[in-house]
Amino acid sequence: MKKNAIPLGRILGIPIGLDYSWFLVFGLFTWMLATSYYPVQFKEWPTLQYWMVGAITTILLFVSVLLHELGHAAVSQRYNISVRSITLFIFGGVAQIESEPPSAVAEFWIAIAGPIVNFVLALIFWLLLPLTTAATPLFALLQYLAIINVSLAIFNLIPGFPLDGGRVFRAIVWGLGKDMQRATLIAANVGRGFAYLFIFIGLWQIFKGDFGNGLWTVFIGWFLESAAVAQVQQQLVHNLLAGRRVGQAMSRRYVAIPPEMTLQQLVDRHILDGGQRSFVIEQGNELLGLLTLHHLKKVPA
Repeated sequence: MKKNAIPLGRILGIPIGLDYSWFLVFGLFTWMLATSYYPVQFKEWPTLQYWMVGAITTILLFVSVLLHELGHAAVSQRYNISVRSITLFIFGGVAQIESEPPSAVAEFWIAIAGPIVNFVLALIFWLLLPLTTAATPLFALLQYLAIINVSLAIFNLIPGFPLDGGRVFRAIVWGLGKDMQRATLIAANVGRGFAYLFIFIGLWQIFKGDFGNGLWTVFIGWFLESAAVAQVQQQLVHNLLAGRRVGQAMSRRYVAIPPEMTLQQLVDRHILDGGQRSFVIEQGNELLGLLTLHHLKKVPA
């Protein structure tokens, strides 16, 4: 779990955390629902009721997001892939999965599980609507949650990596071509294309005068583009390191220094002249420790 996440507990043995950025989106969504959506749909509520229903709706929206991520996590565990944590943040939620899926089939079902959860939730909320017609706030709440869960599922199924739809697309390309690296690069580039489309649409909205929605759309596009690039870089690093052992990367050349050597002597003789960055501390035949530039930076001035 990220260091800046507030721990909420565990579900299925997975730590659940709340990023501080969540409070920003909580405030924005509550404000939007209380001042725009609900007053238009239901015109005669008291002001306080708009804000209370808006806040409850936002919380339940993120409960839906959490269940979406738990869908991914549960299927990952089914394929013996550990899930380190789930964190809710400004753009929704993210499940930190320990490793890549072992097969294209596993990738497909892990990716599709989240949107399936949203479709099921939307169906449940929709079926409950006829039972709440006499309770207008509850009816409004369930109606919005049904709509937003369908919207979340459809948005996540856009075939652009790293969205769920992009992972489904990668699984299909991977299954057909039997090459995960190539499938990842194709899916990521498609994802970047969708990201640029979002940015273009957002800029167009801004020029048309819809500054708030336009800025948010641009922000989403920027996030998707950054995530797609990061995924490509992660895949390249994975391919570089896969199958390699520590012995292949280590250096057999090292400098052994005595513990009584002064730091000034060390810098003058070995760092400035020799370009060394790490040193073994030895006394006789006994290994005492390791010294690196990181340790030197911690020495008080």
